[in-house]
Amino acid sequence: MSYNRVAMIDRRRALLFAALTLVFLSGVPAQSDGQTLQQGPFKRLAIRGAMIVDGTGGPPYGPADVVVEGDRITQIRIAGHPLGRIDEAGRPARGDHEIDARGMYLLPGLIDSHVHIPGPASKRTGLGPEYYYYLNLAHGITAVVDVVSSDGLKWTVDLSGKVRNNEVIAPRVFPYARLSTDGYPVGFDFAGPITTPERGREWVRAVTKAGAVGLKLRGNPPKVTAAILEEARQLGLKTTMHLEQRGAGRLNIVEAARMGLGRQDHWYGLAESMLAERSIPHWEPDYVYNNEQDRWRDAGRTWQQAVEPGSPEWNKVMDELLGLDFTLAPTQFFYDYLRDTAARRRADWHDEFSSPGLLAGWELQIGNHPGILDWKTEDEANWYHFFYKWQRFLKEYNRRGGRIVAGSDSGSGYGLYGFGLIRELELLQQAGLNTTEVIRSATLYGAEFLGVDNDLGSVEVGKIADLFLVDQNPLVNLKVLYGTGHLRYSAEKGRTERVGGVKYTIRGGVVFDAVQMREQIKRMVRDVKRGPASKTAQN
Repeated sequence: MSYNRVAMIDRRRALLFAALTLVFLSGVPAQSDGQTLQQGPFKRLAIRGAMIVDGTGGPPYGPADVVVEGDRITQIRIAGHPLGRIDEAGRPARGDHEIDARGMYLLPGLIDSHVHIPGPASKRTGLGPEYYYYLNLAHGITAVVDVVSSDGLKWTVDLSGKVRNNEVIAPRVFPYARLSTDGYPVGFDFAGPITTPERGREWVRAVTKAGAVGLKLRGNPPKVTAAILEEARQLGLKTTMHLEQRGAGRLNIVEAARMGLGRQDHWYGLAESMLAERSIPHWEPDYVYNNEQDRWRDAGRTWQQAVEPGSPEWNKVMDELLGLDFTLAPTQFFYDYLRDTAARRRADWHDEFSSPGLLAGWELQIGNHPGILDWKTEDEANWYHFFYKWQRFLKEYNRRGGRIVAGSDSGSGYGLYGFGLIRELELLQQAGLNTTEVIRSATLYGAEFLGVDNDLGSVEVGKIADLFLVDQNPLVNLKVLYGTGHLRYSAEKGRTERVGGVKYTIRGGVVFDAVQMREQIKRMVRDVKRGPASKTAQN
């Protein structure tokens, strides 16, 4: 589908729902009720007086001036003492554009390592794809890994190119191709099912030629999986797997890692690699996988069946995965919903940021995902126990040098885009990572797994300027990264106040006003609530 065709579809949808959305071209500032959403890139951008959290795992430093020329960081200079005055001597020369970042923290742009972009063909949001793009950029997310390319691999690859060329306001996109458990390619014209190793290799070659940079598998037959992983390695593609329960009887995540799998998404296959009393998890006799009530209820008992933390079998699994340089993308945010469904349904972000289309798709109904229809206290209790062992593994894996990346898997279970990744960061802290380690997981580690850490993932001279600024210290409180800000009581003011929220997001030297972007999202949601989509959702 051509860019003009995509733009035409988006404009029609925007008009239908009275959403104020546009597709913007490079070099033309995007406007929102007279406010500029986008500026740059500039010949010389100077960010003045920021405290820097560089993403490498080192402590904050500054105040410092950062110079960006075009899309690259060319200078970082200390500009004084944090408790004293700015030292004007030796500061970099003025830029074409300046940001006064005194009192702000500058971080690398966040990388959401597991997303499903709702493109033009998606009916999930009831709004154009700009709604999704803005929610991410407004949270400092400058890159996403689309592990499904559900609107078609061609569309996702085309979007990735348009972002690189600044033809659309969006995070940069890493497009993956997906193969279903039954062997059918998703969003790509290739005859399935793929049931032989050679057909698997042919599929890998075809999606590589089409522009995929990675593959997502879901537990295909072991011989097919091994052939696909070997072909992907030879062609330089990254690989990840959602080893769904239907595939867990013949393959676990350690066996897949031995074949060359690079990353596990979610948790499937990890607990199954170290069960205490059996070789496959216990399923209730009347379990049916396609009944998601059964699926999630039984899944909540899986980690309870694993061996105890620190036991020989536990350490054996961890040792082998560490030795293989295996990456974990836990996406705890999705499963956190199953621990307290009422809290997620009433999350702060829904009133102003969640579209009626998404809210309707999250109701407890057959066909919605996750399809829990009668979720009891016992079910939530099981998922609390599930998290106990799972997070113990994550903490120890991180402590021993394993790579954990941050991915939100937003879009289901009252989990809103953008907000979901910030909650994922909180859950990584809950698992035992300190906040510096958490930021590293969402920045440098994400870039390392993708093989782009020479360009992205940290605030360093020579790297691409994917950055964001926030006026609170996120290492003290990750909640200040939420688009709703952090609610606290101010003794000085004698009332509650909201602080934080990303101020500016910078992708490739292009500066986005994150505050105005969030206001634009709110207007889009208000407008669609006034229109026919809202009435339909309420009936």
